[in-house]
Amino acid sequence: MSVNPANTNPDLHETPRFQQAALHTRRLARLVQGAAMGAAVLWLGALFIGVFNPTSQWVVLLAMNAAALLLLAAAGRSAWAVAKWRAERIGHGVQRLALWTATRDPEDPPLSVLERGLLRIGLAGQRQLQRLGSEALWLASLASLALLIVASAWRFDLPAPTAAGQLHWFAAGVLAFVAFGLLVVERHQVNENPAVWPEAAALAAQTRLLVAVQLLSIACLVFADGERLWPARLAVLTGLLPAALAIELLLRAIFSVFSPRRPAQEPALLAHSMLCGLLQWPPRPLAFLRHELHQRFGIDLRQVWAFDFMRRAALPVLGLVALVGWLLTGVTEVAMNNRGIYERFGNPLEVWQPGLHVGLPWPLGKVLVVDNGQVHELATTGDAALADPLAAAEGPAPAAANRLWDASHISENAQVIAGDDGGRQNFQIVNMDVRFIYRIGLSDTAALAATYHSTDVAVLLRNIANRVLVRDFASRSLDGVLGAEREAIGKDIGTAVQADLDRLDSGVEILVTSVEAIHPPAGAANAYHGVQAAQITAQALIARDRGKAAEQHSQARLQATSLDHQATASAHETETRARIAELRFNAERSAWQQAGQAFILEQYLDHLGKGLGKANSLVIDHRLTAEQAPTLDLRSYSFPLDAAKSASRPDQERAH
Repeated sequence: MSVNPANTNPDLHETPRFQQAALHTRRLARLVQGAAMGAAVLWLGALFIGVFNPTSQWVVLLAMNAAALLLLAAAGRSAWAVAKWRAERIGHGVQRLALWTATRDPEDPPLSVLERGLLRIGLAGQRQLQRLGSEALWLASLASLALLIVASAWRFDLPAPTAAGQLHWFAAGVLAFVAFGLLVVERHQVNENPAVWPEAAALAAQTRLLVAVQLLSIACLVFADGERLWPARLAVLTGLLPAALAIELLLRAIFSVFSPRRPAQEPALLAHSMLCGLLQWPPRPLAFLRHELHQRFGIDLRQVWAFDFMRRAALPVLGLVALVGWLLTGVTEVAMNNRGIYERFGNPLEVWQPGLHVGLPWPLGKVLVVDNGQVHELATTGDAALADPLAAAEGPAPAAANRLWDASHISENAQVIAGDDGGRQNFQIVNMDVRFIYRIGLSDTAALAATYHSTDVAVLLRNIANRVLVRDFASRSLDGVLGAEREAIGKDIGTAVQADLDRLDSGVEILVTSVEAIHPPAGAANAYHGVQAAQITAQALIARDRGKAAEQHSQARLQATSLDHQATASAHETETRARIAELRFNAERSAWQQAGQAFILEQYLDHLGKGLGKANSLVIDHRLTAEQAPTLDLRSYSFPLDAAKSASRPDQERAH
């Protein structure tokens, strides 16, 4: 209740709150000074630690506690201003907030013209601020500073805080000691008589908020183990309390500027927080709203019969609504692209087709949703967060459409396959993009199998596909994979995956297995091209040398065959001549045996005729003259009667 001495003129000295105003100013001055100094120390500590370790948990804890202390100091200063006005009205002394005051010594020299001018300007500014509402400006400034402190420490990228050590336990002990002291102060403020100190309840509520911030800070320090992240997250979220209070006080200060100034009327507490009023047990937000309406507008909701009827009928109506809502949980709508497996007491009874169905309410009856012919695409990489983004129809082609070997794709994974190195077993790495187009079978049995035989169909299919890929590509080589047809490889992989799925009774059908890309790793594409070029060159050189060797081998075989044939022909010819000579010898021998010497003479004459027929004969005889014709003396060619005589006769002819 406010007092206007100019109008009512009561005996203020007999009013309890005016009598205790001087005492209240002393208490509030100590509260404001202690809270402000504590906030300054904590904030400076947070700034100092932030210079060396910006991601430390201590920065957040110190900043949040500093903001809460600063808001308590702001509320205390607002209450001090009210107590100061009361004390000055009855002529009592007032405890100043400043720790020291500047006093002018009479012996000091007079002020200069500039100093007097600055003093007048300062006094004029002070009067203008008082006309606008100095307490509102003080409250807005302190609330804004507290909000900036919270914003400077607001970050969710903090790492897991280190395990609680001696420093953590010491800080937790100090906070617990301070929180206990503030709790004692809060209990004293709550028990204050509103007629003696009306602002005590509001100060107790803000003290309660500071205690809550300190208790949350103690939990962050005690439960830090170096692994869990929630202590750091809780330390940041603790700043929601001082931030919300700072925003409320800032709005109250801004709105109070537009209210008219009445210096002769008792001021009201400006730092009265509705948020802090909710921090009580048991919480009564409606009671607080009812009290505010009754105090400010004179509306007593307890006197309205409609609200009383609503209060009495609320429980039956809410019970009926809850019962109807529970019964409506038995009505299930199955979409056109889904099927529903109806469970009654946990036992699957039937598969519902798309439409509206009625069963027992939850949890007596439950419906599990299953796909109804929906086609899904699954990549073997298994990272759904890295799926290829959708590209605009009129825009450029997506990066996934680039099938060059020197480009890597999101949905590719590395696979180890067999290789060869000079006849020795080796391993090589290849990147592949294999996608499976699948769906859950259209039969009821397939729907039940897909629901109850596997917790996640996509994970099951991916694991089976990876196992099949490892087994299939272990028997292939890089050259064979790159040179083979993708459709054939995809068909083999799809058949093997479908066989494993059928063996597990998964209810999944593989529609298409698409091998989008198979190539060496993107970083090794150029090196692989170089290796391929060198391999092709080496194979060409080997083929050329083998051709030359084959040509030389063929020529050598041809020459050997020709020489062999020539030798064989010569041998046959020699043998034939030998046989002819043998036959002739045998014939001549037989003729000699039959004809005797006549055959020999005949042969002699025959050979002689043959020899003389082709030769130029010159007969030299000294008995022949030039006038005589050439004469051939054939006496020496007569058959000798005596072989010894005929052999001793000299020949009379010479051939040349």
